[in-house]
Amino acid sequence: MTPSFSITAELDFDLRRWQKLALGVGLILLLVSIIGAFWNPSEFFHSYLFSYLFWFGLTLGSMAVVMIQYLTGGAWGVISRRTLESAMRTLPLLVVLFIPIAAGMPQLYDWAHLDRVRNDAVLLHRYSYMNPTMFIARAVLYFIVWLLFAYFLDRGSRREDRQGDQTSKMARISAPGLLVYTFTVTFASIDWAESLRSDWFSTIWGFIFVVGQGLTAISFAIVAIAALSRREPMAGAVKTAHFHDLGKLLFMFVMLWGYLEYSQLIIVWSGNLTHEIPWFLPTFGTSWGWVGGLVLILFQFLIPFLLLLSRPLKRNPKALCCVVGLLFVMRFVDLFWLVMPQAYTSGFRINWMNFTLPLALGGLWMAAFLWQLKRRPLLPLGAPNLERALTHGEHRR
Repeated sequence: MTPSFSITAELDFDLRRWQKLALGVGLILLLVSIIGAFWNPSEFFHSYLFSYLFWFGLTLGSMAVVMIQYLTGGAWGVISRRTLESAMRTLPLLVVLFIPIAAGMPQLYDWAHLDRVRNDAVLLHRYSYMNPTMFIARAVLYFIVWLLFAYFLDRGSRREDRQGDQTSKMARISAPGLLVYTFTVTFASIDWAESLRSDWFSTIWGFIFVVGQGLTAISFAIVAIAALSRREPMAGAVKTAHFHDLGKLLFMFVMLWGYLEYSQLIIVWSGNLTHEIPWFLPTFGTSWGWVGGLVLILFQFLIPFLLLLSRPLKRNPKALCCVVGLLFVMRFVDLFWLVMPQAYTSGFRINWMNFTLPLALGGLWMAAFLWQLKRRPLLPLGAPNLERALTHGEHRR
């Protein structure tokens, strides 16, 4: 008989303690950062934007990976589903946390200033689409769509616990859901990040964000499952074969991210495309070039790529979590590199709010995530392949 996989009293105590700590740290650092905003509002809003994009990407990426699992099956999805669903259910918090970005439009975007629009041919051409009213309207539409898919996925998961197999129904939601997710994330990334520069266009910008979100979600799932597997009820359920599967999926996202970034650079650079090269020229012409040209290539692609080639490493939770920790840091650096050059046009620079705001939003997000995690059994009890997932890899040497 399959165990209930309900959270034990000991694990519940640990989760409550971490939840209180995360919430306290998040609120304190957010308050300190808000005070700093009175002295340097531009720094605050740019730091807030790249921090928000990270935690937003983790949330949306988790929803996308849940949909992928419903379409493909596999033991890795059964083991990681509740972790990813809990991350997905933090989406209402991300709706609230978007308010400062809407309020900070004048600090972030040139198109929010009518006087600049009148004197810039590109901004004037795009103004019917890229203006404050349409920006807010599209954001509302995006969140409504994402919340609806998150609701239906969550409802199906709850129904599966009570009634059993819901795979076919969830697949019918997930197939169009992945298409809608890709399109909405593409448009949202253009609105929120690409439009920071009026003279920048990219045909694969949205795909880079989609892959980055998947990379972040899988990385987080690995760390969360490794932490949960230290105590019952997950200690006996999680096996090295599960980490091996997740490690292979992580390897795929690392390769795909590297391929898309290289494709964007080589096509734009070699073609010297008029509307696309202006983003790379000032960026690589300053010290920012070291961040994008060396740090990201080395630590978000080359080193993880070489390490994840190792089968023993992917089957070792501690070693795999070390690689994931590196990737987690590099995801912040990647978004920092995409957003902050618009604030530091003369070259690479670091401000204390570049650290406090990611941690502040992360504390609030983690508190919401842990609260959601405690609400359900740690494994989907009605999943048709649960028993097979629990014995996954036992027949292998």
